[in-house]
Amino acid sequence: MATPTIPDRTELAPGLTISRVVTGLWQVADMERGGKALDLDAAAAALGEYAAAGFDTFDMADHYGSAEDIAGRFKQGVAAGKYKPATVFTKWCPTPGEMTPEVVRAGVKRSMDRLQTDRIDLLQLHWWVFEHPAYLDAMRELRKLQAEGRIGHIGLTNFDTDHLHLLAKQGYRIATNQVCFSLLDRRAGEEMTDFCLANGVKLLAYGTLAGGLLTEKWLGRPEPATGDIKDWSKMKYARFVAQIGGWNVLQGILEALAKVARKHHVSIANVATRWVLEQPAVGAIIVGARLGESEHREDNLKLFSFALDAEDKRVIDAALDETSRIPGDCGQEYRRPPYLTASGDLSHHLSELPKAYTAVPVPDRPHRMRVDTGSVWESLAGYSRAVRVHDRILVSGTTATHSAGEVVCKGDLRGQTVYILDKIAASIVALGGSLEDVVRTRILLRDIAQWEPVSRVHGRYFGDIRPANTLVSVAGLVGDYDVEIEAEAIIR
Repeated sequence: MATPTIPDRTELAPGLTISRVVTGLWQVADMERGGKALDLDAAAAALGEYAAAGFDTFDMADHYGSAEDIAGRFKQGVAAGKYKPATVFTKWCPTPGEMTPEVVRAGVKRSMDRLQTDRIDLLQLHWWVFEHPAYLDAMRELRKLQAEGRIGHIGLTNFDTDHLHLLAKQGYRIATNQVCFSLLDRRAGEEMTDFCLANGVKLLAYGTLAGGLLTEKWLGRPEPATGDIKDWSKMKYARFVAQIGGWNVLQGILEALAKVARKHHVSIANVATRWVLEQPAVGAIIVGARLGESEHREDNLKLFSFALDAEDKRVIDAALDETSRIPGDCGQEYRRPPYLTASGDLSHHLSELPKAYTAVPVPDRPHRMRVDTGSVWESLAGYSRAVRVHDRILVSGTTATHSAGEVVCKGDLRGQTVYILDKIAASIVALGGSLEDVVRTRILLRDIAQWEPVSRVHGRYFGDIRPANTLVSVAGLVGDYDVEIEAEAIIR
């Protein structure tokens, strides 16, 4: 098969046709580390070269340094006839907090101003802490902006399957979820893929080359010392190498890829990326660009000159059989320490994120604190969402109630359980604990026949913690709820 002159294209969502190789601009943040600013005109010209070569889809975020400004300067050039048009994706990554319409619109407008556009082709929401439920309020306003024509399509970034499910069952049309997906990190090929195929969501896969570790450069090389890895991206993926089994396991994967690459007269990088591109839920892969420093367009075009046959897959699978699975679901590395991401170590940033709820002292009870969530029923019925006495935290029976009485995922027990356990976690965190401190949970079900989806979510939250648990069926629950959960924790 001859090498094509432009990348393959796909309809990512209705009316949104893109290159299957998306050019990612996260490395702008790394290039500007230490206060160095890129020349906007030169960087925009580099985007123009990508667009001219058919790589006419760009992905960025509000925190990727000056990436949005560069894309805005590029759009100026398009309007002046200097560059071919391109599709631009961006991400909104707000600090969790109250997501009023004003807050959401101001965040989106900031990106629109920097991008010099009145419509964002694909706006992707990243949410740092699921225990803070305001992402539902953000989604509500994003949908209004979409209805107004300000946003073409709404996507997500680094959402796990449970929370993707929650939003879908809450009625939101999600076009894409951008997640890490590679031969090292195959989490997205599991339940995430099944859900996306069943619900019309496309995956945008990044990290396909594991920061460059899945290339010829590292074949047969000794493991580098920790201090020898300088860029943020490789720091992240070096940790993945350790999790799958270590450097020797990586070398086994590289040897298998090299064998397949020689057969097809392509690079190791081509084979590693082609493997991801052929996964059934993947709409496109995102390849990072260091604008003005290096580009790999010619090599990336070779992705579309071959396909992996059954023998190729057997060779690769044999190497993958030696790996251990990276724990958790997609995006977990963004929500649990050490929070090392391809755009930097965010430990400091995330440690300062506001809590969903605030603990207050109980009058005349010096060793007692409580948490309220703002529900009208807390004061009317005289109870607290959670109470801490000395080192013990007790969380009231909790339902999937959002803000002023909204039922989350009405009729869907999985979604309700996810929201409830996030709410319980937020209550415990506000009182100085964490889910790891939970010693007992109690689950009340309207219909005992629906025990399995609730139990599976409980298992994902508490699989390593293993608290005592009771699950019972009750004659009825107040309101349109199918499940209610309470918890107890003892602080270490």
